[in-house]
Amino acid sequence: MHTTPISAHERNASAQFAVLLLSKSAVCLALSMAGLVFLTGCVSLPKEAPPVKVACPEGVPAGTQCLRGQDSAGSHYLIAMPAKWSGVLVVHAHGGPALGEPKASRADEDIKRWAITLSEGHAWAGSVFRQGGFAVTTAAEDTERVRRLFVDHVAKPQRTLLHGQSWGAMVATRAAELYPKSWEGILLTSGVVSGPTTYDFRLDLRAIYQHLCQNHPRPDEPQYPLALGLPADSKLTAADLANRVNDCLGVRKPAAQRSPEQTQKIKTIVDVLKIPENSIVGHLNWGTFTLRDVVNKSGGASPFGNDTVKYSGSDNDAALNAAVPRFKADAQASARFEADVNHQGRFNVPVLTTHGIGDSTVFVEGSNTLRQRMEASGNGARLVQTYVNSAEHSYLGDAIYPPLFEALLAWVNQGTKPTPAGIAARCPALRPAQVAECRFDTAYTPRPLASRIAPR
Repeated sequence: MHTTPISAHERNASAQFAVLLLSKSAVCLALSMAGLVFLTGCVSLPKEAPPVKVACPEGVPAGTQCLRGQDSAGSHYLIAMPAKWSGVLVVHAHGGPALGEPKASRADEDIKRWAITLSEGHAWAGSVFRQGGFAVTTAAEDTERVRRLFVDHVAKPQRTLLHGQSWGAMVATRAAELYPKSWEGILLTSGVVSGPTTYDFRLDLRAIYQHLCQNHPRPDEPQYPLALGLPADSKLTAADLANRVNDCLGVRKPAAQRSPEQTQKIKTIVDVLKIPENSIVGHLNWGTFTLRDVVNKSGGASPFGNDTVKYSGSDNDAALNAAVPRFKADAQASARFEADVNHQGRFNVPVLTTHGIGDSTVFVEGSNTLRQRMEASGNGARLVQTYVNSAEHSYLGDAIYPPLFEALLAWVNQGTKPTPAGIAARCPALRPAQVAECRFDTAYTPRPLASRIAPR
């Protein structure tokens, strides 16, 4: 099996992690990641107030009981108990990250999307996360806190699964290493599972886009390093950015109505960055507004750079590489970001994943990195990965998730390790009315992430 070695950058960041964590609680966190101590044995945990029974949001199965609250750290949360409970609790880490002040209504959106969990008879608990924007470790803490709330105030589950969706998979992998005794199985769907590298290409997009379009920022506007995302005091909105992209690339026009220059610029972006044209605006949003949030949380310095990147795939790579603006990542900001978001594959329970092969929001090739890390930590046998012939990211269809829950629970309860073929076979059996959604591809193997995102 071909694998790509863990980079020197990742090893250095792991070494710096111990230097950066100086407080008593942070030392406990580091020890927990090393598997030497359970975090809650290191720090005292505040007693949580019980949740309040409320009417359930629309879209959940009939007979579901819902409870809400705000935990001791200020995180809103929602708990849902099905009419006939299987005894399984699924703690959900949601995608994002959402910028701005967290809203309790975020949990309503999540439970509606993941009502399949309740339909399968499992209880559902999800935190909204107390800190808006890119803050993975605190979100992992909030995820553990809602688990304890359920155990202390609702019921004692027979089994507890941790489900991370999209960016929530980054949260879940952190929670799995911080609180290894809390989970008996992990499900990661459409997940960010390869650490900071997943986001490097958004800076690449900013740099290439600016070379081609020169309007983000415009020449008559204050100039700034693109690695900052956006100046803290900028009033630019997502609508403004979308208008600029359309002005340059004509993305709102049918392809036949674009100018030859617009067609060529789009082709360069698509060919070099290996993203579909309909995802350009979305990724530029991340590389603008979310990147600004990351930088603000890093004290004004950027953890991302492209100074060593060699871009390829254009009609003239030499000219492109000579013209694209370059930025060097701040070493301390990179170390802080890695310490907040990264994992080492040290999961002591079964891990089951699924991902759409054509997902243009989170690249499926990140799954290769997850496997490398789990194998490097001696946990390769605890991982089973499945893939779906789909370009969807947020939700792959009601048929996909029941066989995943079933397989993960059989692995946890009986020690029966599933196979992708077995999961694929169970899909139409469990959901005959939705057999068209059962598009598992048991032959697919993702390439290394470096085949999709230029290494640095």
